[in-house]
Amino acid sequence: MTRWRNRPEGSTWGDFGPEDVLGRLNLLGPDQVRKGIAEVRDGLVFCLSLPLDLPGGTALNANRFPPVVRPTLRAGAVNFNCDMAVAHSGATDVMSDDLVVLHTQYSTQWDAFGHAGALFDADGDGAPERVYYNGWRAGVDVVGPDGAHGAGIGSLGRLDGAEDGLASTSHAGPVDISHMARHGVQGRAVLVDLEAHFGADRIAVGYEDLARVLAADDVVVEPGDLLVLHTGFARHVLAQQGTPTPEALRVCAVLDGSDPALHDWIRDSGVVAIAADNYAVEAFPPTTELRDAPALPLHELCLFRLGVHLGELWWLSDLANHLRAQRRSRFLLTAPPLRLPGATGSPLTPIATV
Repeated sequence: MTRWRNRPEGSTWGDFGPEDVLGRLNLLGPDQVRKGIAEVRDGLVFCLSLPLDLPGGTALNANRFPPVVRPTLRAGAVNFNCDMAVAHSGATDVMSDDLVVLHTQYSTQWDAFGHAGALFDADGDGAPERVYYNGWRAGVDVVGPDGAHGAGIGSLGRLDGAEDGLASTSHAGPVDISHMARHGVQGRAVLVDLEAHFGADRIAVGYEDLARVLAADDVVVEPGDLLVLHTGFARHVLAQQGTPTPEALRVCAVLDGSDPALHDWIRDSGVVAIAADNYAVEAFPPTTELRDAPALPLHELCLFRLGVHLGELWWLSDLANHLRAQRRSRFLLTAPPLRLPGATGSPLTPIATV
């Protein structure tokens, strides 16, 4: 390996090759697709996405904003309910085109590996570097503007280079979301219904809690599976009708990202990705003072060490109700992100087939 001499303890760095960009998605192959298809019995399809303008506002994350949808232009005219005649004399067509300003992780999403790196001594020289999964380097492989210049909401009006595809100011390269999209995300998924056991109480679920739920519901998670966690959180998001408050959304189960036993289980389970209907999957923000520790330890484990993608704010309640009524937990999941080069996350519309 030329990018690193040390790898994080318990990580998968190098296990799938020195240039790997897929992480545990390498385990999601034809066998897992066939296993997922074998779970299709009823022919029913469930949409697992929230409307992408939810949760609404910035109560969950002050740095992420709802999407903005606007018309494009045609021959200088507003291209919405637009007579094609403005561009082609005598035409009778009426056309509408639009554009969207989209924060990729505002609503139902996948996190790319480039979403969360760490300060880690990959060179073995006693000085930590900013690195991402498999040792990909900040500033070398993952590039963006310095400081506030060329970034943020204020930059959206500056579109020099847009016609040539050169207006972007950041690119996550080998740890961007497009690699996940190119590989495809389809296979057997396993739903764990945390809400059925913990209700709407805000509770941090560690390994022992999770193990009790798996045993009670006879849920088996195997290597190559996609793990899906239903907490009921997204239903509370819908109930807020686009105007949530932080207090109203401090509900439902979250994983205890600080639990070492939970880390061990995730590492040993062989799951290829984890998605939940809540914000961040794990408890956030931290409630204790941090001392040389990550604010999002489960993100560090999954995205940085193991190469396990995380999904957030999925809509799972309809699917969970159906599976519980049928005494099932497995289904076929089809969940590709947008093939958007450079992005550190992506909205998606996952589909469950049962």
